[in-house]
Amino acid sequence: MATYAVGDLQGCLEPLQQLLQQVHFDPASDRLWLVGDLINRGPDSLGTLRFLYGMRDSLVVVLGNHDLHFLATVWHADFRKKHDTLQDIYAAPDCDLLVNWLRQQKLAHFDPAFNAVMVHAGIPPQWTLQQTLERAAEVEAVLQDDHKISDFLLDMYGNKPKLWDDSLTGTERLRIITNYFTRMRFCAADGTLQLKAKSGPDQAPAGFAPWFTHPSKVLDNQRVLFGHWAALEGRSSHANALALDTGCVWGNAMTLYNLETGHFHRCACNNPRP
Repeated sequence: MATYAVGDLQGCLEPLQQLLQQVHFDPASDRLWLVGDLINRGPDSLGTLRFLYGMRDSLVVVLGNHDLHFLATVWHADFRKKHDTLQDIYAAPDCDLLVNWLRQQKLAHFDPAFNAVMVHAGIPPQWTLQQTLERAAEVEAVLQDDHKISDFLLDMYGNKPKLWDDSLTGTERLRIITNYFTRMRFCAADGTLQLKAKSGPDQAPAGFAPWFTHPSKVLDNQRVLFGHWAALEGRSSHANALALDTGCVWGNAMTLYNLETGHFHRCACNNPRP
């Protein structure tokens, strides 16, 4: 039995399948962690979701910003964008099945056997492991609630509040939790978010730095597996911060990481976004 984690798929199904073949992945005994952004931008979002659903019992999934965007467009069609590559999913006869499976997934996952946490984008420096999991669970519960999901997805977008406060409630509380887990790249030492900059780590806006460079209650004690930031090219400055998005959808590579051995496998993406 082996456990692997893979970077952002974004609808690039063929490279994923090639990587799984390289390591002789066996769904009956092996496990695959996915750091989110399963779909959108790439050539086969529907095929990717169907492939993953077919092996769902072998997966651990955290949601990324593109996955949440897809859910938002299902409940609120006005959020659909010209460059989305999600149309095939909307029209598919199994769309509802795939949507309902996706909304059951996590925002943060911890496995004590590996002492590893998986999120899509990052974890604010001030949060402990317990706080990370508890706050992820708040959003997960809303996504799984038929009566609350629509309102949450309607109000999910936005860059404020910029800083966590224990007293936050309602929409603002859920939004900043979501932004930390699915959109963060740069933040200040106190956890203040800077969500506009999407550059490489050496081009941080004044007063901000990559989230994993600040003293962190989680990174000091656990490995953190994350994606989202293709400009990192799979590198970070902290030994416990494992960046797995290596820009497959942009024509670079998809990365698979073996949690037991620490070995990386990479496969070139031959269908980059135009």
